[in-house]
Amino acid sequence: MKNSEIKGLSQEELVAKIAEEKQNLTKLKFAHTISAIENPSRIKAIRKEIARLNTELTSVKKAQSATETK
Repeated sequence: MKNSEIKGLSQEELVAKIAEEKQNLTKLKFAHTISAIENPSRIKAIRKEIARLNTELTSVKKAQSATETK
């Protein structure tokens, strides 16, 4: 998912996407533990995706709280 696509998501969509990606990461780690997966760098890519989603969620929350205080 590109950063431009991430910026277009609402807060609820971001939370749902984070939960989905965390579930995918857990499954991928489990599969890698049992037997080697074809592309182990996918684990790293999913972790980075979760970090990008969390960063955007934080910025959305900060923007929302800034508008509420005004």
